[in-house]
Amino acid sequence: MSRIKKLYNWFEMRLQLEGPIKDAALHPVPKNTASWFYVFGSAATTLLMLQVVTGILLAIVYVPSGAEAWNSLNELNQHLYLGWFLRAMHGWGSNFMVAVVLIHMVQVFTFGAYKFPRELTWILGVFMLLMTLGMAFTGQVLRFDQDAYWGLGIGASIMSRVPLIGGPLVNLLLGGPIIAGATLSRFFALHVFVIPGILLLFTATHIWMVIKLGINDWPMPGRIVRRSTYLQEYHELAHRDGVPFVPDALWKDLFFSAAVLAAVAVCAFVLGPLGPGGQPDPTIIQTVPKPDFFFLWLYAVLAYLPPSLETPFILTVPVLAICALLALPLLAGEGEKSWHRRPVAILLLVTIAVSLGIFTHLGTFTPWSPIMDAWSSDPVPPKMVHDVTPLERQGAVVFQAKQCRNCHSIGGSGGLRGPALDEVAVRLTEDQLIRQVLQGGGNMPAYGKNLSPPETTALVRFLETLKPTGQRPAVDASQQEQKASAQQP
Repeated sequence: MSRIKKLYNWFEMRLQLEGPIKDAALHPVPKNTASWFYVFGSAATTLLMLQVVTGILLAIVYVPSGAEAWNSLNELNQHLYLGWFLRAMHGWGSNFMVAVVLIHMVQVFTFGAYKFPRELTWILGVFMLLMTLGMAFTGQVLRFDQDAYWGLGIGASIMSRVPLIGGPLVNLLLGGPIIAGATLSRFFALHVFVIPGILLLFTATHIWMVIKLGINDWPMPGRIVRRSTYLQEYHELAHRDGVPFVPDALWKDLFFSAAVLAAVAVCAFVLGPLGPGGQPDPTIIQTVPKPDFFFLWLYAVLAYLPPSLETPFILTVPVLAICALLALPLLAGEGEKSWHRRPVAILLLVTIAVSLGIFTHLGTFTPWSPIMDAWSSDPVPPKMVHDVTPLERQGAVVFQAKQCRNCHSIGGSGGLRGPALDEVAVRLTEDQLIRQVLQGGGNMPAYGKNLSPPETTALVRFLETLKPTGQRPAVDASQQEQKASAQQP
């Protein structure tokens, strides 16, 4: 023991850590803050450490190249001992971390912990939330399966809409105008070095401010926050009715963090790793990219918005939301903390939470992920091919074989992603149908490279039969006038 004591003294004389650690561990906190409501911040930090450790181990095997990324993940899943469990711990740890960070932000908002003197702590927390979401998105891209490929394509499309700098931003993100080998190298650097480095720096600063400013006291109704008196009132409360952080508050943090890690391990063992799915193939355009749960609400919102509102929404709403979060403590740094005295704030929080929940639920099955078995289980209704020409019947076969009913319904059955086609011949002329099929438009991909000319002709002939009985199909009025003029003497 004497040798250990001498070794300890040797390091302590040079590092001088004992005093700061004791001050941090034994500093008094209000007794009512040693509560189960205050454990989410520690759990988020624990999950961050889990992500760092598992991420380092995965980086030893993962190859960030378009040719080898998918194979390296399958090597982990199928051949390396417990490689699948390591990937599962990392993937489910990411999901848990996003959820715990969001719950922590909600708890901080509900308890008014963003008010003086913790404004900067809240602002830093907002950036930590953005970094956490950035980690989740870049991690999904590194799976480099079909969902990741097309999800990144949609993300790049969204970024390209930024005025003036949209194109350069896409080139910076992808390493060029298209998704290629350089893309994975950049996302690997972001996911493994850049974002974790920033997140660890922010986390250390965040913890330092919590220690120096103290844990937010329980929001009692009538206890008003005033910049001139709050610090004195807090210190008096902490010394009069306070307990040392260790062990009175720490044991709850440790217990909850252990429970969260156990939950991650159970999910990893029972549900396994997240992907990878099918190999990324840009030629397969009949795909429905499905993001991880924390981005589903955004995809659903964008799908339901009219096309004319998509770009304004993308360019304004997220920016305004982030600015509102950053400005919150600066504009409402004083006043009541108790949720009993802040009905407008709580009503706003509940409205946002319910809206996000609804859109997330919608995003799981429609319109980005509709039930995709219409084309395989439901044939074209017989009435649609009754008394039609052989060419039109062949068009119905093309319609079925090319999975058009994934997105479009006819006869009341089919997908919900695109409009119903029962009356498409009334809305679009022959030329417009051909152009829409070959070039796409809106949410519809271009099928020019996936259909031969005979298939295109047959498909358009079939689509021209989809109209109410007795109603004439759409025609080009300008062509009719030209024909009428040519027939006049």
